[in-house]
Amino acid sequence: MSRMLTAGLALTLALSAANVTPALADNDEAFFRRVAGQWTGPGEIVAGKFKGTKFVCNFAGSQSGKTVGVALEGSCRVGLFSQPMRAEVVRAGRSYRGAFQDGAAGKGLDIVSGEVSGDKIVVGLDRKQLKGAMIARLKDDDSLAVTISVTVASQLVPVIGMSLKREGGTRQSALTD
Repeated sequence: MSRMLTAGLALTLALSAANVTPALADNDEAFFRRVAGQWTGPGEIVAGKFKGTKFVCNFAGSQSGKTVGVALEGSCRVGLFSQPMRAEVVRAGRSYRGAFQDGAAGKGLDIVSGEVSGDKIVVGLDRKQLKGAMIARLKDDDSLAVTISVTVASQLVPVIGMSLKREGGTRQSALTD
């Protein structure tokens, strides 16, 4: 089940194999700025062995200091049990790379591709024979919907859904008039 939750952290990031022109880079940076902050909310495993399992996650998102991207740290809780979560996505050339937890070399997932488009990011996920995708969409400045799907018989099947809310309401800019 912790692998499923690890995939859930996939919120919470992402990215692209598309050409990154300066205009696209600015759009990507704007998306990641909006994702930065404190997020909390429920999720549910909607398919597979643990179908119906509900959990609650708390994340702190911060823009990458290295390049365009974001890092999320926090935890997800199922009943009395809590699992630390960490994810990072950064630009690597014309694409993005990253990992959930310690990546596929450990007990996590690799982020192998993706694209930011407006208020949405779609990333490719990989762990040995497991292939999938995560879609994270900002419904507004305070709502982030995340869906994680895995490939089964050449089709993407949703397995985890999360609805996160920004803690403290709309994020305020540090800039003033």
